Amino acid sequence: MKPLLLVRFWLMVFLHYFVWGAWYVTMGTYVVTKLGFTGGQVGLVYGSTAVGALVSPFIVGIIADRFFATQSILGFLHLVGAGLLYWVSTLENFGSFYPVLLAYTITYMAGHGLTNALTLHHSKNPAKEFPVVMVMASVGWIVAGLVVSWLKLENNAGMFRLASGAALLMGLYSFTLPHTPPKGAGTPASLGTLLGFDALKLMRDRSFATFMVCSFLICVPLSFYFSWMNVFMNEMNIPNAAAKMTLGQVSDVVFLLLLPALLLRIGAKGILLLGIGAWAVRFGLFALFHQSPSALWMLFTGILLHGMCYDFIFVMGRMYVDKRAGEDIRGAAQGLHAIITLGAGMFVGSWLSGIVAQHYTQGSTHDWQAIWLIPAAMAAVLVVVFALFFKEDQRTDTAG
Repeated sequence: MKPLLLVRFWLMVFLHYFVWGAWYVTMGTYVVTKLGFTGGQVGLVYGSTAVGALVSPFIVGIIADRFFATQSILGFLHLVGAGLLYWVSTLENFGSFYPVLLAYTITYMAGHGLTNALTLHHSKNPAKEFPVVMVMASVGWIVAGLVVSWLKLENNAGMFRLASGAALLMGLYSFTLPHTPPKGAGTPASLGTLLGFDALKLMRDRSFATFMVCSFLICVPLSFYFSWMNVFMNEMNIPNAAAKMTLGQVSDVVFLLLLPALLLRIGAKGILLLGIGAWAVRFGLFALFHQSPSALWMLFTGILLHGMCYDFIFVMGRMYVDKRAGEDIRGAAQGLHAIITLGAGMFVGSWLSGIVAQHYTQGSTHDWQAIWLIPAAMAAVLVVVFALFFKEDQRTDTAG
């Protein structure tokens, strides 16, 4: 990939993920403290991205892949998203806020596949170049968190207006990206392929089935973090919480770079076990910090585990699926993995996290120790289940 093209794709990925990072992390604090949403409602608004992940394959697979150039549909979706985000910033009751946010997340989540498709289409060596481009996703989140804290937007609608402005810029910029014609023009659209159902035959293998089930279940603890971490830190009077949470994205980059070397040493099973176990440790630290607020090392250690929690589960998971699936069903297998994790897993997790948080709400505060111990216990049980039932195939599951 030529340096200029790399820079263009870096800016694309940076802007795309800046938009998400500008509102997603801090939305919980805003809707709880200013709009008075209940725990269950918070779970639903955070589950909107999961609904978007479930619906977006139809947008990408049926419309974008067959009728429009990739950069054009990406630009159009972000321009529509900019308007929807601004609309969200004006809404104050759940009945109107939720459906408009839901409409927005459908447009946004489709952009993940479109940005990936643009990068991969123009890469000469996707295996090496794609991860380099995607590093800017973490940078986008980091800068968004810093800007939100700097502008004091953590508890007000300004976060959505900031995201709206970035989405407008991203939409306009998208039309300048390299022309990428629809790759599926003239081909039939298979529902089974779009939703990954063609890869269900892989579930006959016990280890692959264990991996998929555990990938779904680990999204439940993961959702607790995204839905409630910023609320937790603000309730614990941690200043500039959004900025401090960006340490998680810094660790994202570090652990992503360590992943290839660790894969050679401990294999896919070892990495996945570390990832699941990290979630149990992380939530345990948050529960202990609630009891000992002066022990800030617990809080920051938990945040810095984010790279291990995310990369060792999702990035390693995608690599494992890629190795286990044959060439003919590789795309379907990745689609199935995305539907199970980013779609179904995140929706169930966000919904459940809202129910749990609502149960442990006491007036205007929360029993955070109880809230964090529940996902910690879930992750701890998953470590045992995964260790017992997952068997690594050295021929396919390690780097070659």
